[in-house]
Amino acid sequence: MKAEPVHAPHAVLDFMLFRIGNTPLTIGTLATAVATILVTLVATSLLERLVKRRFVARGVAGQGSVVAVQLLHYAMLAIGFSIAAQTVGINLSALFAAGAVFAIGFGFAMQNIAQNFVAGVILLVERVIRPGDIIEIEGQVARVEEIGIRSTRVRTRFDVDIIVPNSILVQTNVRNYTLSDSDYRVHIDVGVTYSADIPAVHELLVRAARAIEWRVSSKDPIVLLTTFGANSVNFEVSVWCNDPWSARIHQSDLSLAIWRALKEAKITIAFPQLDVHFDPWVRQAAEKTMAAR
Repeated sequence: MKAEPVHAPHAVLDFMLFRIGNTPLTIGTLATAVATILVTLVATSLLERLVKRRFVARGVAGQGSVVAVQLLHYAMLAIGFSIAAQTVGINLSALFAAGAVFAIGFGFAMQNIAQNFVAGVILLVERVIRPGDIIEIEGQVARVEEIGIRSTRVRTRFDVDIIVPNSILVQTNVRNYTLSDSDYRVHIDVGVTYSADIPAVHELLVRAARAIEWRVSSKDPIVLLTTFGANSVNFEVSVWCNDPWSARIHQSDLSLAIWRALKEAKITIAFPQLDVHFDPWVRQAAEKTMAAR
């Protein structure tokens, strides 16, 4: 009888080096584990480059993006090495069980950081707030300078940098003045005396608002008679600008333009006054007192 030929390649791959527990470690399994690690390293590098490009495209920079890439790097390596370890026969069940208990305790301790991290991811995906946007948060108007993976840096009109946790931007009401467009309404309140010609005042305010150079020409100014106050007839004058960041300066310009227009027309801007009326007997007593002197 002829001996069956030996398949050399299979024999080499099936050659057992040693045992790990009940699992034999062969050259084939070792090569598979090494290949798994190499593929993991290559895939991690490619994925890091892709994530960095997406961060740059979405305007995310700084230390926050670096931390996010590092976390992704470690997570990918952990997955790859776990698969390689399982391939060569290393049982990670006990390690995973201990790691799960540790992860639960670590999660409670890092709850706020994890919350801000998730909020940062939401901001990156939805893009409702982007670098350069003018927002109002907690009563302050600020420009978004940098969006990180944990916090966002904004700069107020007084050149003060504020670090805002991303969870606040996601969970609270935030006004974004440049989300869909940059048009911003500048308005002031002004009151005139009751003796003024009210229709003429209305027309005067409209002309003064239309003469503003920086206003958005596609939107006409709005002048409203709002209230008949205790000391004045009150108007609201609204003009649109396309620069929310300079709204306070534009508001000052509008106030000066209205003041000049009213002064040139000799219309008095009302101020609080108090009229005192005496009963006849009080007036007569005062007159007698004055005459006696």
